[in-house]
Amino acid sequence: MSLLIVIVNYRSAPLAVDCLASLAPQMADVPGARVVLTDGASGDGSVEHLRAAIARHGWSEWVEFKPLERNGGFAYGNNAGIRPAFEAPGREPPRYVLLLNPDTIARPGALAALVAFMDAHPQVGIAGSRLEYEDGEQHDSRFRFPSILGEFEHGVRLGPVSRLLANYRAAPPLVLHDHPIDWVAGASMIVRREVFEAIGYLDEEYFLYYEEVDFCLRARRAGWPCWYVPASRVVHLVGRSSGLTNQREPARRRPRYWFESRRRYFAKNHGRLYAFAADLAFALGFATWRVRRRLQGKPDEDPPRFLGDFVRFNFLGGRYSA
Repeated sequence: MSLLIVIVNYRSAPLAVDCLASLAPQMADVPGARVVLTDGASGDGSVEHLRAAIARHGWSEWVEFKPLERNGGFAYGNNAGIRPAFEAPGREPPRYVLLLNPDTIARPGALAALVAFMDAHPQVGIAGSRLEYEDGEQHDSRFRFPSILGEFEHGVRLGPVSRLLANYRAAPPLVLHDHPIDWVAGASMIVRREVFEAIGYLDEEYFLYYEEVDFCLRARRAGWPCWYVPASRVVHLVGRSSGLTNQREPARRRPRYWFESRRRYFAKNHGRLYAFAADLAFALGFATWRVRRRLQGKPDEDPPRFLGDFVRFNFLGGRYSA
């Protein structure tokens, strides 16, 4: 197997079917490519919907459908598709694994562009596609690792501070050429076989969010850098599967698992003291922004109750009121 594409569905079967339909004409571009589609115990008819669609379109030759017993999150669902390919006796693992969201549409040539880049750059461990809206507008999909100064800049949202801390901003200015980057969005992220052999699978202690950041950091520390490859273009229907991060719709309240994932990332990778400093930096910056926003009469585009949720979870014993 040259390429294993893993798609994790949770109550988004129509989107997953559209994603598979976009892959169908591209499978011949990457000989030996296959798809594993897992379902995280959706319980909404997704299993029946997906089985029927795979049969109706004749995709069973290259799609393996794997319903799971529980919804263990993004890392769990992906590992359920990856692990058998690496641990099955007598089978050689795939050269590459592509993590692909169900709320994506692969533009023509997207798969071949990623594989060609990885073939040409054997020192690169992970690469991410250019993610864009349906109208072709590019959106942020490659980022710097979270840091204390980056958290403050993200919270305070003040021009002079952002210019001063430009090298710490999470999302660098958008570009249209290949380049190294700290981490790429897991919506379309290809990983070399040797990376899994060096660092293992995704950390299933993350339910959703920060798991790909953690994975890219572990890979970097093991000597496997990450790159951005805009020649691979993928439409990302942002937030359609999770309902949280659609930048073109009003923000929704952050769920508890977002705060848990953020805390785990900082504490696991940098220690509790660093995590506390990152929390404090963001809270001070964000509180300042909230006051300034109200005084200046700017629109409120933040998630509902976000500052209170952040303070309660990170400074008041992890409380999170429903």
